[in-house]
Amino acid sequence: MDVLLPSRWRGAAAIFLIIAEIVVCQALIPTTLDGPFKPSTRSFDPSLRRGSADLPMDHPRLKKNVSGNFPQQIALALSSSPTSMWVSWVTGRAGELNRSLLCFLFIWVLGDAQIGSNVIPLDPASVGSEVWYGKESGKYTDKVRGNSSVYSQLYPFEGLSNYTSGIIHHVRIDGLEPGTKYFYKCGDSSMPAMSDELVLQTMPLPGSNSYPARIAVIGDLGLTSNSSSTIDHLTMNDPSLILMVGDLTYANQYLTTGGKGASCYSCAFPDAPIRETYQPRWDGWGRFMEPLTSRIPMMVIEGNHEIEPQVAGITFKSYLTRFAVPSEESGSNSNFYYSFEAGGIHFIMLGAYVDYNSTGAQYTWLQRDLNQVNRSNTPWLVAAWHPPWYNSYNSHYQEFECMRQEMEALLYQYGVDIVFNGHVHAYERINRVYNYTLDSCGPVYITVGDGGNIEQVDVDHADDPGKCPSPGDNKPEFGGVCHLNFTSGLAKGKFCWDSQPEWSAFRESSFGHGILEVVNSTYALWKWHRNQDNYKDDKLGDRIYIVRQPELCTNSSTSKGNDATGKGSSIANGAPALLAKWKWFISLPFILTTVM
Repeated sequence: MDVLLPSRWRGAAAIFLIIAEIVVCQALIPTTLDGPFKPSTRSFDPSLRRGSADLPMDHPRLKKNVSGNFPQQIALALSSSPTSMWVSWVTGRAGELNRSLLCFLFIWVLGDAQIGSNVIPLDPASVGSEVWYGKESGKYTDKVRGNSSVYSQLYPFEGLSNYTSGIIHHVRIDGLEPGTKYFYKCGDSSMPAMSDELVLQTMPLPGSNSYPARIAVIGDLGLTSNSSSTIDHLTMNDPSLILMVGDLTYANQYLTTGGKGASCYSCAFPDAPIRETYQPRWDGWGRFMEPLTSRIPMMVIEGNHEIEPQVAGITFKSYLTRFAVPSEESGSNSNFYYSFEAGGIHFIMLGAYVDYNSTGAQYTWLQRDLNQVNRSNTPWLVAAWHPPWYNSYNSHYQEFECMRQEMEALLYQYGVDIVFNGHVHAYERINRVYNYTLDSCGPVYITVGDGGNIEQVDVDHADDPGKCPSPGDNKPEFGGVCHLNFTSGLAKGKFCWDSQPEWSAFRESSFGHGILEVVNSTYALWKWHRNQDNYKDDKLGDRIYIVRQPELCTNSSTSKGNDATGKGSSIANGAPALLAKWKWFISLPFILTTVM
């Protein structure tokens, strides 16, 4: 006979299952307390292709499937608190039915994104921006309006095409309840042209035992067959939140490279007057992602492929116009860098392609933001930006050393726990490190630039024989060059190591994505999933419990709250480490009391 447990006991049972999984897997899944780890490399599997071709614009996942004024490319993004959410979408402009057929067709062509020599921007005010929402399906108790805009990408050069976008809508809905499911529609009810009903879930309130179930992390995605595999695997892992760490569409490597990509654009096209981008790829990418982003918030940060220069020195126009991010809410007032919270995690998204110097606006904002973090409410501090500081592949090796030298000490001072990067098209997890020295109080750096883009997976390491770049290579697309020789350790006096660096814990050249599952204020499970594996079988990728030890790092400035995050001596063994390792078990009575 089946026994139905009361809800309070079902919650307790769920906690017991989580604990049982940790205990059973403890011998199988390492923790950062077991580190620093001996460097390990899993070589590229030669039976796999290093890349795949771009999906064509008429691919079913990229094609437009609504009429001009109905919403498409619907995407959610978090605001600065769990009580608000951004909803974004793109529309065209409806044709005027009282005109002649010829005139109607002409207006219909103009009623969407356009590409060609003579493009006419749409009037953003011609289609309204509304979101209807409520807690019950079909019952929308609240309605809110937002704003809309268009942008153009202009190339006044012979043989190159101009582009103007559809109407891009952004609406922020406020007054939501944390951790709650809402049903919503978006569009313009006066036409009428509203979307089908969709569902969103708000984030939980900040708290030391309040976290999103799963956070997906992707970098350098693109629009290839490998990109499709990455998104299919990620979708089956059912994330609550997505971090996209730059290089989204690769629109600037579509037409000009024949769909095959080019690792060195200037080498392949030395006479090109400007690096043209095929902007319809942005629309295709928005439709490709919509089944996921219309129900799961996605937080983005810019990469080098979002620079997209055009006339008059204008850059980043697509990125800045298409995505809503909580820049104003977090006090940065710049879409290039901002912060937000998801349960007990404070996220910092930094810009590598705008001023990052210690005298600049981004650094000043970062310092202020870090100082305001309450580590009692948000124990975990996670940062993300596009290019990695710690990277043992020869691609982009020491490329953003200047940024590291400007910002690393500040992140270390405030106890950042994890850093996510992309840019390098491979996977690498770094031992806890600070200033190229193993340090148990340093962040865990993880590179996930292996989303599947057209440029193929990186396979060469800077420590491979004959693969060390010259100091003149790997110049960043923004900022200075600060390449250096190491001043201590096994690589003292050298630009590259002769073997895998001691700070590089694990690396592999495969496409995939990562999932972060925060268990409590001490433990978080990180899993890297490879595309070639069954999505549930993550044993062949990478798995590790990242463990916070704030009580061991106490000698610096701290964020607000009573969770010490300063950096002091590095204690890797003995009773303090053992105590931290089982801290979650000691807190079990409190957790169960809370649940019950």
